This record gives sequence, C-alpha cells and structure tokens, in this order.
Amino acid sequence: MTTGTSAVNDTSKKKKKADDKVDWIAEIRGLALMLLAVFAFHSFIAKPFYIPSESMMPNLLVGDRLVVSKYPYGWNWSSISFHLAPRGKWRLFGSTPEYGDIVIPVHPQRDEDYIKRVVALPGDRIAVRNGQIILNGTPVEQKVEPAIALPLDANSRCDGFGFDDFRSTNADGKPICRVPVMRETLPNGATYLIIDHQNQDLDNFPEITVPEDHVFVMGDNRDHSADSRELNHPRGLLGPIPLENIGGRAEFITFSLDGTTTINPISWWTSLREGRAWSTLRPAIAERKPAPER
Repeated sequence: MTTGTSAVNDTSKKKKKADDKVDWIAEIRGLALMLLAVFAFHSFIAKPFYIPSESMMPNLLVGDRLVVSKYPYGWNWSSISFHLAPRGKWRLFGSTPEYGDIVIPVHPQRDEDYIKRVVALPGDRIAVRNGQIILNGTPVEQKVEPAIALPLDANSRCDGFGFDDFRSTNADGKPICRVPVMRETLPNGATYLIIDHQNQDLDNFPEITVPEDHVFVMGDNRDHSADSRELNHPRGLLGPIPLENIGGRAEFITFSLDGTTTINPISWWTSLREGRAWSTLRPAIAERKPAPER
C-alpha cells in the first residue's frame, strides 16, 4: 500500500515539474511580437517627442513632451522609428503639410530630428527681410503683442537672449521670463506667436522658390533657430526640406517638466509644469474679413 502511494506521489511530482518548466521559445516569441507591435505603432501611428532646445519658444519649451502623429503626410523612410530605414525618395499616400503645421524634419545629412514650423509650400517664393517673411511678394502679417510670461526654472533659464535680460517676477513674486512677442499670421489664417527681438544675419534671406515636393520651415524663436534659412552652418537645415524628410506632425503636449526631476518619486509630480498638459499644437486659424464687394 505504501509502495503504491509513493509511486503516485513520484508521478505527481514529475508532472508538476514538467508543468513548471518555462517554454522559453513561446516567451521569446511573445516578447518579440509585443516589441514588433510597439515598433509598428511608433513608426506608423504616433510617437513621443522631447523638446531639447529653445528654437520653438514661446510655443514650445525645453522639457515639453509631445505626441507626434506619423500619418498626416503619408509614410516615408523618415517615418520609420530610430532611423532604421535607408534614405530614399519614396512616399506612400503622401500629402503636403499646411501653412503653420509644426513638423519633424530630419536633417538632410544626419539622422537627427528637428522640430519646426512650415512657412512656405512647394512653388512658393519666400524671402526674409528684417525678420519679416515675404511670401510670394507679400509681407506676412506680423503684429506686436504684449510680452508674455514664460516659466523661469532649470529647463527654462531665460538666458538665450543676448544682452537682453527678460527675467522678472509676477504679481505673486514668482520668478518668470517675460519675453516680447509678435503674432504672425500666414495666408491660410494660421496664427501663432514668435520671438524676434534681435538684429542678426538670419533676419535677411534672399528670395528663393521652394522646389516641388519641398517645404520651407522656421523656428518660432527666430533669433535662435537653425532652420531652412541657415544654408552654411552644419546645424542648419540647409534650405527647403524634401517632403520625404518629414517624419510627422506635432499634435499636442502630454506633459512638461521643469528640470528638477530626480529618482525620488515625489519629484515626478512636483517637477510638472502647470497648465501645459494636453495643449494642442495645431495653429489657431484667424478669422478673415470678407473682401468688399465691387
């Protein structure tokens, strides 16, 4: 009787050990499928993006985290995440950005993502004179607006303005960066704020015609942006950007950090900037007065 019970117990133990064995092939296959799904979503639907520079102030700040959609202009080599695809001129379901779109161009010589605003489309004639865009012979509307208060923190130091010091305090005594701004409005009514407070070389750009399947892009912080105006400096975008180098469109801010985040979980909350989460990055469209009847 004892011998029979012992045999049953041994059989049960062996079966349990067999059941406890990990099917590593199945686990690896599952992990690979999960990573492939994430990569596909990242490449063809949307991806996160981090703002590392002040070139798009006042609308985007260092520390902002964004969502970039991959499909608005179709897909191309620059859509593929981590720049794994070889460069090429192909586009699938390609379309052209609109005036005022914030896009993710890839540098023409390096696999480096930029973030800029589209200010001229294929076939447009564009020049810059004294900081004002001249589009197809007509100056783009610019109006001075009251200075705005930007955060003054570890990620936004308010120190990229030459000899001008825009550090100030608000009514509560909190330090802020109060910067002068202008409102720029493009032909389709897309309107947004820009910073242009200094006289510098890129304030003047000779007229060119944007080639077919290219767009001309500029940063909103006009005095501190290496963009399509910069033809000589290696950090610049060296002229109009081919549409196959546009990797997506910026849609909205998910959250923004002030630069004080540490490994302490409490700082994950205290370092969040107020009022920036879920802000849309699609430009507002200004109302146009109808032309007078003749």
